[in-house]
Amino acid sequence: MSGHSKWATIRRKKGALDAKRGAIFTKLIREITVAAKMGGDDINANPRLRTAILKAKSNNMPNDNIDRAIKKGTGSLEGVTYEEIRYEGYGPGGVAVLIDSLTENRNRTTAEIRSAFSKNGGSLGETGCVGYLFLRKGMIIIDGSQTNEDQTMELLVDYDIDDIKTEDGNVVVTTTPEGYNAVYDVLSEKKYNLLYNEITFIPQTTVTLDEKKASQCLRMIETLEDNDDVQNVYSNYDISDDIMMKISEGK
Repeated sequence: MSGHSKWATIRRKKGALDAKRGAIFTKLIREITVAAKMGGDDINANPRLRTAILKAKSNNMPNDNIDRAIKKGTGSLEGVTYEEIRYEGYGPGGVAVLIDSLTENRNRTTAEIRSAFSKNGGSLGETGCVGYLFLRKGMIIIDGSQTNEDQTMELLVDYDIDDIKTEDGNVVVTTTPEGYNAVYDVLSEKKYNLLYNEITFIPQTTVTLDEKKASQCLRMIETLEDNDDVQNVYSNYDISDDIMMKISEGK
């Protein structure tokens, strides 16, 4: 990205979610429940559940919460049935937006997401309108004070790696979705500080936004991320650090 790194974008998102710990717990519980329902409670045979539990633990979710969510998914405890829906649309300046949601009320969620788009200069699109612009990948960002690009490459040479590079002083490892868990295990065993670790959607191209469009875009994405039914929001915006600082100072 020109001027604004993936880590800067991730850091913004993490900061917002860290301030809303209850909200992130709600989203994680839904993901664990659905993963257990679809693939069972054995994390060795259910990669989606294993990934969800790792994310929950990295956010300091108590084990009791995790266990209850798994039991609701497998039917051992009564729980709500969630539907997975992916929304696609365009934000200000033609930015592509991909949204993964888990909801028990499709009509409510669709109306709320449509409103978030329309109130912030965007528009909800048809299925497939922007999905082709993203690639599903595992991404792990390692604190650059603990290792470097060459050392990480040597450590992971036998694993399913797409790319290893240095960004903002940290080491960014990109994997295939299938290879993510094995790479995570290796890096965890080294006791590295993992600043970010998730299976995500990475944009193949980016759209550079001016200050007005950037402000609208960030407001729209924040509204979407605040929605309990929304699990993840992916976008291909590119905002320079100067503009990001102006927006932050203006809040």
